[in-house]
Amino acid sequence: MRIEPTNAALGADIIDVDLSKALSKNEFTFIVDAWNEYSVLRFRKQNLDDKHLVNFSKLFGPLDMAPTGRGGTPFDPTQPEIAVISNIVVNGKKTGSLGNSELVWHQDMSYVEIPPKASILYGIEVPPTTGNTSFYNLYDAYSSLPADLKSRISDLSCKHDATRNSAGQLRVGYSESYCNEERPGAIHPLVIRHPETNRTALYLGRRPNAWIPGLLTHESDTLLDTLWHHIDTHNFTWTQKWEKGDLIIWDNRCTFHRRGQLDPNERRLMHRTQIGARQPPVAAFT
Repeated sequence: MRIEPTNAALGADIIDVDLSKALSKNEFTFIVDAWNEYSVLRFRKQNLDDKHLVNFSKLFGPLDMAPTGRGGTPFDPTQPEIAVISNIVVNGKKTGSLGNSELVWHQDMSYVEIPPKASILYGIEVPPTTGNTSFYNLYDAYSSLPADLKSRISDLSCKHDATRNSAGQLRVGYSESYCNEERPGAIHPLVIRHPETNRTALYLGRRPNAWIPGLLTHESDTLLDTLWHHIDTHNFTWTQKWEKGDLIIWDNRCTFHRRGQLDPNERRLMHRTQIGARQPPVAAFT
């Protein structure tokens, strides 16, 4: 087993490992160390069933259940920890979530009190030309901020909207609109300290419906727009061009990810697990 970095702002391949087989303690330590260094790892040419996927995922910690909204149900109740990400429709019924929509930069489930520390996505059916996934390094995003902006946000938090997914679709059980104070969602620091690497990262979740408590709406929007402009004008990224059998694990605490729009004529089927964290995101400065 060896590491092959992407030579981009983040990401590396782990070569010569079969994730359907049990890993030794030393092998898993090797993977975790690489993950902490590169934030996103790719394992190519895997042949996994759901049991293999769950067993590998559990090595990183207890799994969160797949998000369903208020009163929703998982696509496969026998595997409630697996989220099905798919644009495939059978007899008029969706077989998974998110469809063909283009997704915004986001961190998974930042709208809950303890968001997952990691997500694992496995490619079962992969479209040949669309649906690539890009990742963004939020360590670099923070370190490259101007000093005055770092100071401005050092003790601020952000409320993360729970009502819509990263494709902008309203989740089950929520209303179309809320005022900022009443909007469902968790509040997390804008700048966090990673619990394993001890590095500092921006923690923005996603832009739509975000709000900085303690600021007037226009003040919050101006500051958040400034931060997101910083994100959009820096290329701290790496893009995964999917092949069947690819498995990606990314650190949800220090990376964004987004997917390009899918061609509805190309089938895409992915299974995702999420590794639970032990605590909410911790402010870098207290």
